[in-house]
Amino acid sequence: MRTCYCTGSHHPPAMDMETRILVVDDDPGIRDLIGAFLQRHGFRVRTAGDATAMRAALAAEPAELVVLDVMMPREDGLTALRQIGANGPAVILLSAMGSEIDRIVGLEMGADDYLAKPCNPRELLARIRAVLRRRAAVTATADVPALLRFEGWALDPAARTLADPGGTAVTLTDGEFRLLITFCEHPRRVLGRDLLLDHARGMDSDQFDRAIDVQISRLRRKLARDGAAELIRTVRNEGYLFVPAVMRG
Repeated sequence: MRTCYCTGSHHPPAMDMETRILVVDDDPGIRDLIGAFLQRHGFRVRTAGDATAMRAALAAEPAELVVLDVMMPREDGLTALRQIGANGPAVILLSAMGSEIDRIVGLEMGADDYLAKPCNPRELLARIRAVLRRRAAVTATADVPALLRFEGWALDPAARTLADPGGTAVTLTDGEFRLLITFCEHPRRVLGRDLLLDHARGMDSDQFDRAIDVQISRLRRKLARDGAAELIRTVRNEGYLFVPAVMRG
């Protein structure tokens, strides 16, 4: 990873001063470099050398975000990501494998973002702040309704839960949850891929990244019920339309 330290004085945002980040990488040089850089920008940083150490560190003290290397021996980062789960801290994957399919796989498995190595530490810092802003916006409860209801489904933005018409809980990844919130906030309107991509992954995303189509496909399958009309409709050359009316409260 290339070094990219800022010069001169720096005053980190207040959010950074309270944010705990865990850097997980089997290369001590990389994890120390990233850790030192993020500490210089005001974050509270711990490091771990493998997935086992990561779990021990999270058990000892929670973190708001994990920077997780994919290519680790014994237990790779994707396996560790599964164990963190949708209700755990935000996760940014780092990997020497930076192809589109690698990014899609990581996002499908629930990562909040994916960054190829070697990367500029300033870009990582920007991605971290973008992910934290999105998480804060989704979890803020002051201005969100208690429930969003559509076709018998119940989405609780505050509790981050989704129940099907029979009352069974349906598990969503963080990206799928953000997409569904966006659809519910803009029902019966055609939403372009760029707008949906911004909500699902943030403004740092490549506008041509097919990951948004993959996430919508996965969300569509989770909302599918035998004999029921499709809830998310593809509008050719324009984007996607959330078909049902949405009731609030």
